[in-house]
Amino acid sequence: MISFKRTPVIPQYKVEEIRQIHHQGKSQEDFHRLMAGEYIGDIVFGANDGIITTFAVVAGVAGASLSPVVVLILGAANLLADGFSMAAGNFLARRSERQYEQTERQREEWETEKLPAEERQEIREIYQAKGFTGADLEKAVEIITSNKKVWVDEMMVHELKIISAESGRPLKNALATFVSFVAAGLVPLLPYISGLTGNLAFKWAIVATVVCLFTVGGLRTLITGIRWWLAGLEMLLIGTAAAAVAYAVGYLLGNLV
Repeated sequence: MISFKRTPVIPQYKVEEIRQIHHQGKSQEDFHRLMAGEYIGDIVFGANDGIITTFAVVAGVAGASLSPVVVLILGAANLLADGFSMAAGNFLARRSERQYEQTERQREEWETEKLPAEERQEIREIYQAKGFTGADLEKAVEIITSNKKVWVDEMMVHELKIISAESGRPLKNALATFVSFVAAGLVPLLPYISGLTGNLAFKWAIVATVVCLFTVGGLRTLITGIRWWLAGLEMLLIGTAAAAVAYAVGYLLGNLV
């Protein structure tokens, strides 16, 4: 079994350098790669799905021994329709999450105003569960409930288990998904676009897809810390399995027609 062990994400930094970064007051240290991490899921998901679904079309058509023109038609339709569908779904999901969070926050704000004693007791119970007792517990409750935003934030996280989605930008997340889907999904079609036909085009589509899948998977190491070659291999194996299924279906159905 392959072991996807994590490698250090910040090996280039020394302890003293990181300490200096903190002392300089940088709230978002560059070694955390926060902005990159904000969209890496959308990019990887979009690229992975784009290349796998498009190559599945190519493999299915090749398995059925259909015309290269069919590859281009179905491939282009898949790129635009499925890419847009994924982006729209991502947008709606992200926006729904934010709307849900806003609704729950408004409810908690209302409760802290109208039912302060009950909400203060909930904070006390939360911090009792964390191990606070006696004067320390009462001091923690006093500090937290003296600031309405902090009070509501604590209730959101510890009572409702809602982590703030303020960093999420639904439109940009959707755009990242669409662009990565189309860019990666175009790769298996390039041999056909260039004018190649038959088995030669399919062979080059396989090569291009393998390289793209491995590259996209390997790039995840920039954020996840997984060894680049293991991350690339993981995505390659998943894509290969999907393509094999599509080819087999196309081959079987092609023989039935």
